[in-house]
Amino acid sequence: MAEGAAVTARPNLRFLLHHPAHFIALGFGAGLSPWAPGTFGTLVAIPIAMVLRAHGGDVAYLVACAALFAVGAWASGVTGRALGVPDHGAIVIDEVVAFLLVLFFTGTGGWRLVIAFALFRAFDIWKPPPIRQLDAAMKNGVGVMLDDLLAAGYALLVFAIGQRVLA
Repeated sequence: MAEGAAVTARPNLRFLLHHPAHFIALGFGAGLSPWAPGTFGTLVAIPIAMVLRAHGGDVAYLVACAALFAVGAWASGVTGRALGVPDHGAIVIDEVVAFLLVLFFTGTGGWRLVIAFALFRAFDIWKPPPIRQLDAAMKNGVGVMLDDLLAAGYALLVFAIGQRVLA
């Protein structure tokens, strides 16, 4: 597959394995899901967060998030160009990285995980201002990653308010 050739159909396993950027941008395969690829991409963050928590401290976790953000921006840009759509639905590394950040603050235990997941998915799908505007304005790898970070911020804000009110 030529690097400049746009693919308008759903990417497949061959596309996923064609370039390392595709493998990363498609969330290590989660983006190939025919149903709710963003939800499956978000789920990929959970075992990654557990491994980061088990084998590294807070600094290592945040460094991993920053590194994945940078690599994800590159991979999303390359893959978006190859697919002919800057923020194709199969590109889910943005969900992975943003939810990793949410899990840094909320943890991965029980109801905290379920509530954090539901809040993040709701804000990622709903895209309240300024997320929708950023999504429309920045059609590149960084833009793909940033709109999900904003959704993570909304999720964390509502999570914190909920904790405060219910405490």
